[in-house]
Amino acid sequence: MAPGPPSSSRDRFELDRLAEELETRQSNQKFGDAELDHQDYELPTYVPLSHDNSELNAEVFDVERFLLSRSHTSLPDLRTELRDYLAILKEELVKLINDDYEAFISLSTDLKGEGARLQRLKAPLSTVRGEVFESRKELQAIQDAIQDKLRSRAALREEQNIVQLLLKISDSLTRIESLLHIVPNEESDSPENSASSMPSYLRPEQEGTEDKNQNGYAKHLGRVAAEYTQLLYHASKARSSSCAFIDEVQWRIDRIQSSLSSDLDHLLSTTVKALVDGKAGGKNLSEMDKATWTAELSECLRTYDTLGLWRDAEDVLRRDVMRAFIKKTIYHGTLTNPHSPLLPHTPFESSHPPRTPYTPFTAFASKKNPFEVDYFTQSQSLLQIPLLDEGDDHLARVYNQMLRFVDRDLSKVMTLAEKVSVKAIPASIFRSGLVPTTAPPPSALDASEGDDKGFRILANVVWAELGTAIMDELGSVVFAAGKPDEFRKHYETTTSFLRALEYLAPSVHAIEAMRAHPVYIAFGKRWQLPVYYQLRWKDITTKLETALSRTTMTTGGSKELYQPFVTAQASAVYWAVSSCWSAEVFIPALGHAFWKLTLQILSRYYVWLQKVLPDLETIPQSTTSEKNAGPHISRPGTPAQSEATPTAESSAVDETALAQMATALSDIQTMCRQVEKLWKNEISLMLDADVDPTAIDDEEAKPEDILQQHLSALQSFIPPMSLQVINILTRRCNIALLEMRSIPSRIRAISNKRLPSEPSPFVEQTLKPVKVFFGVGVGEGPATGLKDQLLGPFGEEIFENVCQRYIYYLSNMRKTEESLRRLKKGRKTTFSLFGGGGNAKDDDGKDEERIRTQMILDVNAFGKDAQALGVQLEKSETFGSLRDMVHRNFVDDEAA
Repeated sequence: MAPGPPSSSRDRFELDRLAEELETRQSNQKFGDAELDHQDYELPTYVPLSHDNSELNAEVFDVERFLLSRSHTSLPDLRTELRDYLAILKEELVKLINDDYEAFISLSTDLKGEGARLQRLKAPLSTVRGEVFESRKELQAIQDAIQDKLRSRAALREEQNIVQLLLKISDSLTRIESLLHIVPNEESDSPENSASSMPSYLRPEQEGTEDKNQNGYAKHLGRVAAEYTQLLYHASKARSSSCAFIDEVQWRIDRIQSSLSSDLDHLLSTTVKALVDGKAGGKNLSEMDKATWTAELSECLRTYDTLGLWRDAEDVLRRDVMRAFIKKTIYHGTLTNPHSPLLPHTPFESSHPPRTPYTPFTAFASKKNPFEVDYFTQSQSLLQIPLLDEGDDHLARVYNQMLRFVDRDLSKVMTLAEKVSVKAIPASIFRSGLVPTTAPPPSALDASEGDDKGFRILANVVWAELGTAIMDELGSVVFAAGKPDEFRKHYETTTSFLRALEYLAPSVHAIEAMRAHPVYIAFGKRWQLPVYYQLRWKDITTKLETALSRTTMTTGGSKELYQPFVTAQASAVYWAVSSCWSAEVFIPALGHAFWKLTLQILSRYYVWLQKVLPDLETIPQSTTSEKNAGPHISRPGTPAQSEATPTAESSAVDETALAQMATALSDIQTMCRQVEKLWKNEISLMLDADVDPTAIDDEEAKPEDILQQHLSALQSFIPPMSLQVINILTRRCNIALLEMRSIPSRIRAISNKRLPSEPSPFVEQTLKPVKVFFGVGVGEGPATGLKDQLLGPFGEEIFENVCQRYIYYLSNMRKTEESLRRLKKGRKTTFSLFGGGGNAKDDDGKDEERIRTQMILDVNAFGKDAQALGVQLEKSETFGSLRDMVHRNFVDDEAA
């Protein structure tokens, strides 16, 4: 854009430009104001002073806040506003005084004579107050009389209710006594003669009622029990009202309870015997009769459950069923007497509950574990009771008799009792003080709330009697911990018997009740497991210490003697470890003890290896071998082995060390493999079956980690032993390599000056110690069993070390040849030991050519011999350097 015309001389101050900038600034200001309006900013507004001002109406006038509220007003304007507002206040005050002046002046005149008037009004107030108090007293007296009348009527109603309750109790007593055929008379109608132990339907005056249990007498007793329960409820309410009538008739309540309990006991005993024997009244029961008696049994058990007399029913079963069987089955000589089979004459099919937990080992006769049968998918008729494998085990025979008896005679009773049992029992009825005073209370009345409700036939009848009889009659044989083999067999058989007995339980709750029973706890304590463990510990550790008492590794004999180990000590260690978990020794309850012993055995083997093995060279922790991998050995630097020929003594020491370390390497690796296999197949399963998951905290190591730590300790011997084996074999290989230094003198001494065509004899002997050690092509060697694992890594390490020594000897030889060349008088040649010089015709040049050819043949033969050991020559930089060294031109090498 072209510049504008020059400004006029009259516009020296550039007023036009300033005017344009002002206009632009004003337009921008308007645009900014528009944006402020768009953002809804409110401008301060002027509000004149008035009575509604919040600062002027404050309880405490704050000058600063007032001034800040009028900050938009200048001080002169603010002073003017305050003066104007003061004038307004004065004007309003004058107006207010003028409006009320007349009333203010007449106030004193209007108050004249008001004092006497007030006195006249005060005089009758005292009289009125007295009358009000008098009326109040009369009303209170009327109210009290009404309340007394109401209380009297309430007491009468309560007494009337109590009388009605007592009448109900009296009627219930009479009705129950009539139902139980209790006929009061002058002789027996007293507390002294109230008790009667004979069942009501067998009393002389009730002849002919013996067959009632076939005609629904159980239902009759059920109705009596319901009436008796209602009687106890009414009596408890009457006793809470302190009625003397209850104390007077308490003996009748006790008599009813005794009669009802006696009738129930006799009915249960008769019913169970009829079902067990299959006879009633000398007649065999038909299928219809069996169903009737089963219904009677169910109704009888339901009555027991309604009254909460579970322990009374269990006492009847113990007395009439269990003790007779125990008396003829379990006694001191029962394990030596001939077997008498128990005939299964039960009139009903046996029912079985769902499968329950069992120990890892069982002694059941069936090949298929009975606990693995799915109860809910199999018909009950197809299920069989889990019997033990008797064989020659007399204890298993006795246990099978018990299982058959329980399944035949009590399985149905337990099932029916479980079905009819109610969980909510009005226990307050039986704790209201209405228990009989002339007879001992039933055990159920003394039980705790909730914990002892319901039938516990498996625990209180079956196991209580069986467990007590086993401990009393067979305890000296079954719990004989001094004979560990018999003890473990009895423990296994008894554990299987308990699991089979739990298999017959009607519910899981019944199993829990049996395991919590005092007899079950006492039975478990009778097993002297610590004594058994001490005997096994002594047997295992004695044999182990006998083997480890020798400070040398014991080998020899047939190969199958210590298989898969080489030494007797390693075989003894593994035998000790496997013995802890063998079926002939292991007991699940001692799983932790045997686990600890296993770790101690491995630690003892580690200490023995430290004592037996020769002093080993330690290597850094980072170079130790990993699990199931070959040893990683740190390579030495420049060879520094002694070039002296070893003596016979040192060779013998090396042979002994190689044999020991090869044996130790083989046994350690075999031990780790076998123990890991044993852990996977046996230990982990047995330990998991015994260890509580909640017993292992997150901060503690798991059993598998602890085992790996002990195996890693054994594997820590492998790296230093591998290093020492490699050093010894390298030294032996280098001894054979010493002969290559005599190649120049040998070539020059040969009269036949033709080129060599075969490698030197020392080449075949160089790696021969490695072949002999691993038994490669030479028969058996000390480490023949380790050939597949260690030949490759060991061969590579030894080959690298020998190559370095080979290069070292060649370097010295080159220096020697160069010194000899310089000593020759005035003789020059362009051919060297490692150079070309094909045109030289003198004898020295031909000798050097033959020496160089012999070197090439030796190195190539050396490489082929190393390949036989599994060495990959293309990956060896040292061998590449050696091969280049024998092919390289000496002149070029010197120029470089």
